[in-house]
Amino acid sequence: MPGFSTRAIRAASRIPEVPQPPLNVPIYASSTFEVADANELAELLEFARPGHSYSRYSNPTLEILGTALAELEDGEAGIVTASGMAAVHAAVLSVLRSGHELLIPRAVYGGMVGLASAVLDRVGIAVRAVDTTDRDAVAEAIGPHTRMLWLETISNPTTALADIADLAELAHARELVVAVDNTFASPALATPLAHGADLVVHSTTKYIGGHSDLVGGALVGKGQLVRAARAIMLNVGGNGSPWDAFLTLRGLKTLDLRMERHSSNALRVARALEVAPGVAAVHYPGLASHPQHELATRVLRNGRAGGMLALEVEGGRKHGERFLERVRLAVHATSLGGVETLVSHPASSSHRQLADDELASAGLSPGMLRVSIGLEDPEDLVEDLVAAARPEA
Repeated sequence: MPGFSTRAIRAASRIPEVPQPPLNVPIYASSTFEVADANELAELLEFARPGHSYSRYSNPTLEILGTALAELEDGEAGIVTASGMAAVHAAVLSVLRSGHELLIPRAVYGGMVGLASAVLDRVGIAVRAVDTTDRDAVAEAIGPHTRMLWLETISNPTTALADIADLAELAHARELVVAVDNTFASPALATPLAHGADLVVHSTTKYIGGHSDLVGGALVGKGQLVRAARAIMLNVGGNGSPWDAFLTLRGLKTLDLRMERHSSNALRVARALEVAPGVAAVHYPGLASHPQHELATRVLRNGRAGGMLALEVEGGRKHGERFLERVRLAVHATSLGGVETLVSHPASSSHRQLADDELASAGLSPGMLRVSIGLEDPEDLVEDLVAAARPEA
């Protein structure tokens, strides 16, 4: 009879046969998978046959999530990454080489600004910022070395919208790849691939996960482009975790319901703040005052404008920082898209690397606040945020 250690390992490794399918996708918490022979392993590592060999390459829980997101985004393929920035990195590096140029929005997520300065600059990839709400400006900015146009469905943090269909047509005529960060909208509100985008990225940490308890990302789109990005992702170790993928799948089931409540709450709060003392401006695509309100009604599903708004308070940076100290229900924290309302001050957090003149160039002010509206009772949110914005007596 084999020894105790041998029998313990074997006994604890038996995979049960379950004739009744579970309602939830199992967490495949295994770093490696048994193969029949060397040829099978080689084919699995080359993705020449279905199956799994090593979880940095593929994992059943991650595969199911990637397939689900591709289906919801109308994509041919999808991969799951360790974070939204891992998805951004894989998308950009799979298309661009030294000497190429990337066009990004002037008002763009601070992580993209960090990627440009900390990574892309080192490998000789130029980054140019342009107002992506201005088609003529984008057309003029495209140069002989431009290879990718990066857009955000709803910009972070200014909530500006780019006309993806119009810009994709322009970019494709110049042979550019169009990638869109759809994190602020989620596939419940928008599907950029249907409007001509080639790739879509998500920080699944945000609305798709929805409960502030995971970190993850995803990349979906045309099969050839996704496979190229997968090669970058797995070779730099940017693969996702099956534990986080399990939580993301849970969140995906209620995404549509949550986005309905996020959107209705945000619209109610935005309308209240728009006329509140101490507020200089409210940027929310659901408001008629928003510069791209008409575009938002066309491209965002079911009249929902999401849960993100940008708030400019009178008094600049000092008043913005004081706002964070005065909220009682909302939580001063980074991230977004969770069930709880979160507030942050971009000038001192996500865009802290920018000086005031650079903030202005990106469409931000030192007193701008980013508000991720949660699922609390709307009356409570209005009371809390209006009181926090009120100027001192």
